[in-house]
Amino acid sequence: MSSVAIILGTRPEIIKMSPIIREYERRGEDYFILHTGQHYSYSMDKIFFEQLHLPEARYNLNVGSGLQGEQTGKMLGQIERVLIDEEPHAVLVQGDTNTVLAGALAAVKLHIPVGHVEAGLRSNDRRMPEEINRIMADHASDYLFAPTEESRQNLVHEGIPDGKIFVCGNTVVDALFQNLSISEETIDPLSELGVRRGDYFLVTAHRQENVDDARGLGNILKGLERIATEYAVPVIYPMHPRTRKMMEQFGLQAGAIRCIDPIDYLSFLQLEKHAALILTDSGGVQEEACILRVPCATLRENTERPETVSAGANILVGTGPEAIVEGARTMMERERTWENPYGDGTAGKQIVEVLDAEDKFAAESGQS
Repeated sequence: MSSVAIILGTRPEIIKMSPIIREYERRGEDYFILHTGQHYSYSMDKIFFEQLHLPEARYNLNVGSGLQGEQTGKMLGQIERVLIDEEPHAVLVQGDTNTVLAGALAAVKLHIPVGHVEAGLRSNDRRMPEEINRIMADHASDYLFAPTEESRQNLVHEGIPDGKIFVCGNTVVDALFQNLSISEETIDPLSELGVRRGDYFLVTAHRQENVDDARGLGNILKGLERIATEYAVPVIYPMHPRTRKMMEQFGLQAGAIRCIDPIDYLSFLQLEKHAALILTDSGGVQEEACILRVPCATLRENTERPETVSAGANILVGTGPEAIVEGARTMMERERTWENPYGDGTAGKQIVEVLDAEDKFAAESGQS
């Protein structure tokens, strides 16, 4: 038993696990990647691994989409079989997806220690499946890698022993700058879109509660149209095909908003970096905007990234048109002087060091 199993299944997980993968590669230590295929098959994600200069996954489950319980159950059985065959000394999962829940449950039932990267995040909204996943993963884990002190406090308040918690910053910081460097060496998406640095707004809205509701999606579009008119700058909205489908179904128009096809992650990083304002319902984008010192308005009533709000980098505006406009005005006037609350970009290194130290201690204890 010497390897570490890194279990992931979505592109955000690949991104946030990339610094850990690179650290294991740098050290030449034994690990393997298991890809569940929660969002895309591995064949579709393979180009993503290649773009980020990451090694291939050893296992590809290709579970595909499905109902929450169905998808989680498929993963659980297949992950369990891999872990029985491989006998890793630890399993790492990241975030709040069904992959995280299935990976943590499979490992803990086999008495394999679980490390949860990005532990302790709470939206305090249990209607969100992500909230249930992250809570259950935290309580199944042996090593809780909390990104901030606030995350640590959430875990302590839920009765998790402090000795299991390691505040190491967020791997999103490591990943952002490592992957931004790759992006800037290879592509120029601003030129392709014909926009100038600091002279456009960037939008992402994909959450089910926003895009599957006619009133909610309609209100978001109205708010975006109003700020496009008020500020006379392009409002760039890379839109998922499903959102376009819902717009057509609801009979909604985009008006002054510049809706474009989804863009690849490396291009998106540069669009984030050079935007005047970001409007989003994504937790990861809230973090990235904060780190890049780009003002952010979040199209939700709550967030599991409250540190971004406390830092002054973000404001919660919900989906009302007037609130969206007011939030944009507030953030456009704000100085970009906030401190990054997510660490110094060494989270991946710290996580690997903790697991190495624990493995060494366990080995020495077993020999004594």
